[in-house]
Amino acid sequence: MNLPSRRVYIFIGLVILIAVIAVFGQSQIFGPKVAVQSLQAQQFNQTLVASGRVENPHRIDLGVQMTGRVQKVNVTEGQQVSSGMVLFELEASELQAALKQAQLAEKQALLAVRQIGELREPIAEQIFLQARVNRDNAKRSYERTVELTRKGFMGVAAKDESERTLFIAQSQLTTAQQQLASVRKGGTDSAAAETALAAARAAVDGAVSRLRYTKITAPVAGTLISRNVEQGDIVLPGKVLMMLSPQGATQLVVQIDEKNLHLLKLDQAAQASADAFAGQRFAAHLIFINPGIDPQRGSVEIKFLVPEPPAYLRQDMTVSVDIEIAHRDQALLLAATSIHDLHRPKPWVILAEDGKAKYQTIQTGIISHGMVEILDGLKAGDQFLTDATAVIKEGARIRVFIDKPSP
Repeated sequence: MNLPSRRVYIFIGLVILIAVIAVFGQSQIFGPKVAVQSLQAQQFNQTLVASGRVENPHRIDLGVQMTGRVQKVNVTEGQQVSSGMVLFELEASELQAALKQAQLAEKQALLAVRQIGELREPIAEQIFLQARVNRDNAKRSYERTVELTRKGFMGVAAKDESERTLFIAQSQLTTAQQQLASVRKGGTDSAAAETALAAARAAVDGAVSRLRYTKITAPVAGTLISRNVEQGDIVLPGKVLMMLSPQGATQLVVQIDEKNLHLLKLDQAAQASADAFAGQRFAAHLIFINPGIDPQRGSVEIKFLVPEPPAYLRQDMTVSVDIEIAHRDQALLLAATSIHDLHRPKPWVILAEDGKAKYQTIQTGIISHGMVEILDGLKAGDQFLTDATAVIKEGARIRVFIDKPSP
């Protein structure tokens, strides 16, 4: 091989060597290139996520109080109803006839009472007054006869006849007085008529009540969430035919694993959303923690009040609830993926200081949604390696570039 050719090959080899050193030797000389972020203080909420369902504080089961045939159904499932609205009706012709009969009996009893006050009592009073006048005349006649008999002007027979006349007049007066007392207010005949009228009115009230049973109405305003009756059905007392969810407070009933019970306290804030409307969240707060534990599921039932339920919310909807169990206005946060041995006694991170890697033990606080609160070991502005899977020895040289945090 001639000299010019050898120089060419040597030159090419040097170029290749320089390229290899540029590519592979840089890491050995200046260290690997690693992504870092600066630690910043920010607001942080720790939440506990659970599933539950929508429930009103109570539901009303509706049925009938008497056996009958359904004549008309006025509502459908899901319909909003007002208080007193007729939901369905039973056939009522027989009860309507019974009411008319009771009303006629009431009229007859009322006429009997009026007859006593307007007719029988005035007649009885006149009879009483006439009987008293007759008794007074008979008494005076008897007294004169006694006096004339004593003087010898009349015989004993006349005296006896006058005495018998007085006795009859007194008896008639007593009878008239008793009859008048009977028809006056509080008397026997008056009381009997008043009692008959009261009984007739009670019969009317009973007939009205029985007729009222044929119309099943909404006791309160709300939403009809089930209907198990159709026109023509024969219905019996004791069977639930409709279920009404009253208007008012809306609650979320949630089951929480008992291991998280220590994180809960009354009035904790939460954000919830229905599975069908995941993007439309609404506020709620914790109002009830069941003192008992479900031994079968190892869970605790808790309830949230929804002060302003969204229009789309429906009874028994499945909801997802984010319970705010801790809040920090200014917290130093690291992504869990940046921390080594996170769930061991001494977690640590790799810091970038003066172009070298530094191992730093940290103390962690609350953990939520992949973020970890740093209580000790770091300060704001520290640069940390974002990838905890990177294998870098402590003190090794590193080349850093800023890794933009995920939004």
